[in-house]
Formats: sequence, C-alpha cells, structure tokens
Amino acid sequence: MGEYLHDHPVTPRTRDEKDAVVNRLKRIEGQVRGIQKMVEEDRYCVDILVQISAINAALKKVGFSVAERHTKHCVSNAVQSGEGDEAIEELMEVMKQFSK
Repeated sequence: MGEYLHDHPVTPRTRDEKDAVVNRLKRIEGQVRGIQKMVEEDRYCVDILVQISAINAALKKVGFSVAERHTKHCVSNAVQSGEGDEAIEELMEVMKQFSK
C-alpha cells in the first residue's frame, strides 16, 4: 500500500470521536450478521443484495468521516510543517480505493 507518514494520529482522537466510529462499525457488523442469517435462511437474492448495498454505503460513510478528520487534523498539520505534498499524496492514494 505504500509508506505512511505516521504510525499514529498527529492529534489523537477524542473519546467521543472513537465512540462514534466504533458504534457505526458495530452497527455495520450487525448488518453483516443479518446478511449471514438471510443466506442461511435462503432469503430472496434481491433482498440480500439490497442489504449488501446498504452495508457498502455505510462503510463508505464511515470511511469519508475518517478521511475528513484526517484531512482537518493530520494533513493540515503536515501542510503547516512543510510535509503537505507527502500527506496529500498519501491521502489521494488511499481515496482512490474508495472509487473502486
């Protein structure tokens, strides 16, 4: 995936930020379990596909939330300290994964 500038956040996440992301991921985890149950119960394929689409959308929303925080804190800090080009390139590389 390439080298990353930091092994840890420049500005650590607050407890509220962590809780919000973790809670979203737990909801998504529950949705995935629901799909597993739907498959086990031989539910209609289209219903399963609708749920998969909802999970994809939820994951993208979480990803963009994390990317927004990263931009406002880590990338902003890197720009101010003269490492902006590297931070922006790193962010753009990972954001390309969201368009696949």
